[in-house]
Amino acid sequence: MQDLQALVEKTVVQLGFELVDFEMSNRGKLLRVFIDKLNPKNTKDSVTIDDCVLVSNQLGNVLTVEHEIDYDRLEVSSAGMDRVLKKEKDFVRFVGERASIKLRVGMQDLSANATATTLPRKTFLGVINGVEDGHVIVEFEGVLYKMALSNIDKARLSPVF
Repeated sequence: MQDLQALVEKTVVQLGFELVDFEMSNRGKLLRVFIDKLNPKNTKDSVTIDDCVLVSNQLGNVLTVEHEIDYDRLEVSSAGMDRVLKKEKDFVRFVGERASIKLRVGMQDLSANATATTLPRKTFLGVINGVEDGHVIVEFEGVLYKMALSNIDKARLSPVF
């Protein structure tokens, strides 16, 4: 699986895209690849259908050459407006954007509504303020929280419309 993901990432990057997420399902028969522009001109510069077709065709060719890779279907799509945030550079890129973050281990709730008996909080919906020493700084309910990247279980952009 790790070798396959590395092969997919190498191919995607060579085409000028970033591998945002990679999934295998149906016992490895379905490969899902989520891409974004590697160097977008601005936040509105998004992946097009033609980009997905280009990546899909190239990955199909590469995976055909690699005989050990057995799959039935390949899906390539944009990471979307609510894209997954996994790497430190993702958080750096989206400073100022709103994100939904779920932690592995909760942290003390410092918001105005918290009391001494409030349980540690695991979910946050706030604005990414920056990244510092392996920690993401998120503003949630007027308070800045410093979250270790290693403690983030899942994170997604949560655009405001």
